[in-house]
Amino acid sequence: MNNPNPSEPADDRPAPDLDAADPGLAAVQSERRHLINLAYRLLGSLADAEDVVQEAYVRWYAMSPRQQAAIESPGAWLTRVAGRICLDQLRSARARRESYVGEWIPEPLPDRTEWPAGGPGGGTADPVDPADRVTLDESVNMAFLVVLDSMTPAERVAFILHDVFRYSFAEVAEIVGRTPAACRQLASSARRRMRASPAPAAAPTPAARRADLVRDFKRAWEAKDIGALIGLLDPDASALADGGGLAAAAPHPIAGGDQIAHYLVSLTDRLTGQTLLERTVNGQPGLVIQQAGVTVSVLAFDFADNRITHLWAVRNPEKLRPWTRG
Repeated sequence: MNNPNPSEPADDRPAPDLDAADPGLAAVQSERRHLINLAYRLLGSLADAEDVVQEAYVRWYAMSPRQQAAIESPGAWLTRVAGRICLDQLRSARARRESYVGEWIPEPLPDRTEWPAGGPGGGTADPVDPADRVTLDESVNMAFLVVLDSMTPAERVAFILHDVFRYSFAEVAEIVGRTPAACRQLASSARRRMRASPAPAAAPTPAARRADLVRDFKRAWEAKDIGALIGLLDPDASALADGGGLAAAAPHPIAGGDQIAHYLVSLTDRLTGQTLLERTVNGQPGLVIQQAGVTVSVLAFDFADNRITHLWAVRNPEKLRPWTRG
């Protein structure tokens, strides 16, 4: 998902106006943010989404000017190509997951104010704020992405394209390679999965209360206060950690607020020399653990009935690239 940009001119002469040289270039490049938003929701990985978008542009520029001019809507063409690449990746991801070490959690995203200056890798050659690429709404919170991951590839693509991005089923059919009626059924099946997700049937927790819960959770964890942690966690809460074999992480899900609280307190000795910070994770209140200024863990939460119901801890360093400065 690299986003190559021209380096700064070596002298004082103004940089060439690429849009003036190619009036269609601006229109084509303006689709990048939309494509990144789409691909991230389809794949749950910003790195993979950037790669998909890069490949879509490679295919566009591999065509001759005459072939490009024959395409009535470059944006629609890029969306079809990116969607098909995502569908292929989702199909192959299932085989790759079988060899993944431990549990797999979607790649967490920081709030726009938390992105490293100059791009995901912290370099200065890319002046575009990567936070502008992904809109942090309800369709990227961790709970939503986890349910998406339980869908079949075709269900996920049909659901995201139609229900989230409002494409018609005729347009979805061109990407999925099925009839519009079949795509309608895929989206309907995806909605049933959403409704059947393990989220408790409880009252939603207001945004301000979510932030308070995470703040209280942080304080209780730092104080090794098991009782306070149990009080903040739903009795049926679950916790999942993703180290990818590259960082220490609980190898299996932890079920129950009591068990989660005791497990977290058992980890406090490992927090020595580390800093626990309140941050926004995929548009929701979350926590970040840093060591010597480097993010080593990102914790996302889900809430219901004024308690924490799910906790996801991402420790795989390959998934923490957007959180790393410098």
